[in-house]
Amino acid sequence: MPNVAVCVKYIPDVEQVRADSEGRLITEGVQMRINDLDKNAVEEAVRIKEKLGWRAFAISVGPEGAKTALREALAMGVDDAYLACDEAFVGLDTLGTATVLARLVEVAGGADLVLCGEVSLDSFSGQVGPKLAELLGWPCVSCVRKLEVRGGEAVVERALEDRYEELAIPLPAVVAVTREINTPRIPNLMSIMRAARKEIKVLGAADLGLPAEELEGLKAHGLLEVVVPPMERKKIRVSGETAEEIAEELLKALEAEGVLP
Repeated sequence: MPNVAVCVKYIPDVEQVRADSEGRLITEGVQMRINDLDKNAVEEAVRIKEKLGWRAFAISVGPEGAKTALREALAMGVDDAYLACDEAFVGLDTLGTATVLARLVEVAGGADLVLCGEVSLDSFSGQVGPKLAELLGWPCVSCVRKLEVRGGEAVVERALEDRYEELAIPLPAVVAVTREINTPRIPNLMSIMRAARKEIKVLGAADLGLPAEELEGLKAHGLLEVVVPPMERKKIRVSGETAEEIAEELLKALEAEGVLP
């Protein structure tokens, strides 16, 4: 039976993240959740399962809490879930994460197609999908807004800056999807209850055959710090007796700032 794998990331709710006086992000106490675009990838995997009869499974690298994101994927309709959880995985860069995901694909029985979100909302690097494809030796296509599996290939439509592009790529392949591709379903109560009873297979570094020395070498290019750039308002007040006077003063202020020629 063909398999479709979907990558799921457990991230802080970016709408709750705030910055301190020095611009450093405050994530302590922020609720964690599944990455939004990964939900689009899960939905697409489940649609392929329902239409073509494929087996769908979700994979993730993260802490024990990432089971919450995987249970949401199970509730949406994937068949199985695998979590790579180990202290040795803390601090991995994008190549390290892709390396672990590649091993998860193998342990889960292999895949004919791997889906992931185009980016994760906590970092926006967009690098894990392409690096995973490189490690697997498969073609990769990103920015995908439409996807159809036809025989031994995936026909996709991807969004570029000024046009849409249609491609046919041979399977197996890695496809990174955008929000446009679908509207993720909301699981019903029975689906949520079934997902709560399903086993999530947790694997450590030893289970995946990843030695500590190799993993340490995959932390060299990790994220060091995220800061919010300082933003100061001009605090220029525009006033006048009439709307015309106010508009004229506003135009003068914009010209003085170099906003208007």
